[in-house]
Amino acid sequence: MSSRIALVLGTSTGGIGAHVHDLAAGLVARGDQVTVIGPAQTGEHFGFAKAGADFHPVPIAASINPPRDVATVRALRAAFAQVNAAVVHAHGVRAGALTGLALGRPNPSRTPSVVTLHNAMLATGIKARLLARLERLAVRRANVVLGASADLVERARVLGARDARLGPVPAPPLPEPTKSRADIRAELGVGGDGNPGAPERILVLAVGRLAPQKDYATLLQAARIWQGAWELTDSPQSVPRLVIAGEGPLRAELQAEIDRGQLDAALLGHRADVADLLAAADVLVLSSTWEARALVVQEALRAGVPVVATAVGGTPELVGDAAILVPPGDPHEIAIAVQRLAQYPDDRARFAARGRERARTLPDAEQCLTQVRALYSELTASVKR
Repeated sequence: MSSRIALVLGTSTGGIGAHVHDLAAGLVARGDQVTVIGPAQTGEHFGFAKAGADFHPVPIAASINPPRDVATVRALRAAFAQVNAAVVHAHGVRAGALTGLALGRPNPSRTPSVVTLHNAMLATGIKARLLARLERLAVRRANVVLGASADLVERARVLGARDARLGPVPAPPLPEPTKSRADIRAELGVGGDGNPGAPERILVLAVGRLAPQKDYATLLQAARIWQGAWELTDSPQSVPRLVIAGEGPLRAELQAEIDRGQLDAALLGHRADVADLLAAADVLVLSSTWEARALVVQEALRAGVPVVATAVGGTPELVGDAAILVPPGDPHEIAIAVQRLAQYPDDRARFAARGRERARTLPDAEQCLTQVRALYSELTASVKR
């Protein structure tokens, strides 16, 4: 049975926007009428119209600004009246809170709403208190809250959610690499050295925005440690090379650290060829202070790239025993894990196989879409007309 669904999101250039795009495309493919509501630049970036959805521009900014937010709530209210959706599904705390204000408190005759929490609020001080109020508003105004990881579900319950459930966000299928592994590795500075008998150089990959949550400062400290350890050993291998794909506000600071430490590392900037990067990589490292279900980790598991990741948020439940988990903020443990995988090919092969097997057990896009549509049907059936 088809439904009219409104999907709401704020400013996004990454995971949330990509998830909403894939969700919209899946709903449309199953016969639902979908309207995506969000900032015009977000609509342009993700091309929701190409997915078969209508797009209604409403400026939902990333930061709190009371006068602007009042105008946004009015615009959302008008958009909801025009769309006349059976269910409104907001993504992220900002979009969820403003949607809750626009719809009002849940009651039997109000349009039911869902909020998906994709990220933890990692601020401190006054900003943390303001964001906690925003979180509370978002989860209490929703009929159902979906958390991308178990800790987000528990957080929603603590904040007073009426109904909080796990709602995994799957990584979309990766395209096939566009180049050979050898060509990609040569471009990244780990090509052959002309000696056919020499061991292949290890390429360590990280992917993500250059922002505090990813804690690349700790990863660079780890690179300094493993580079120093390599120089003290009589290893036939060269020092593992670290490449970080992503753009963000910490780029200059991180580049300065690379230069200062003379690290064998490179910042690649924004890359649209993650499939190529994974095809070239020997190890993926996730050094974040928190993650729900990092898309790049899911992609690495599928691709058979061994993973070293911090044991934070939803990462342990995502990877099981298919990755080496380390404490957050500990460069020595990251360095030890990377050195282990670099020096022992059998360990790399074992974790590659575990990763592929783990990936086969994770819910895919079709399963998650079925779960979401069942939730929509459950909510629309409970509305009193």
